[in-house]
Amino acid sequence: MVKMKVYFIFNIKDEFINLYKDNAPVLYNILRGIYYLKKEEVEYGYNLFKQLISPIEKSKMDRDIFIKLHRDIPYIKRKDIHIYNNFYSEISRLTIKGSYIRLEVEQDFSSFFEVINSFSSNFFVCDFNHHRFFFLSDYLEKILV
Repeated sequence: MVKMKVYFIFNIKDEFINLYKDNAPVLYNILRGIYYLKKEEVEYGYNLFKQLISPIEKSKMDRDIFIKLHRDIPYIKRKDIHIYNNFYSEISRLTIKGSYIRLEVEQDFSSFFEVINSFSSNFFVCDFNHHRFFFLSDYLEKILV
């Protein structure tokens, strides 16, 4: 069985994009620190998180993705989970929350990357288990050349 990679995607506020665009490891370490906070430090982490992250319009994004993809054969939506299941090339599950997006993939790339990139140019992607991180727009610019 293939182990799923889990990406957390955050919509970084404009004022922090200029600060961290060329210094992504620092932004990753801040978010990673928040992700692994102890229970007694959650309030501090929440305040820091709210300073860095713009909210995501969950219902609008859910609806727009469904409308865009509902006619694609490999796409389905079950409750709040968007699923792209092309047995030969990709299995991805996307869940949109108010403050982040969770993307589970079996491969390195997901078709959802291109879809969600149209919603914001400030998405920052983190895989805390494998210490991978990137600004989504930069990543797509490199691989889709």
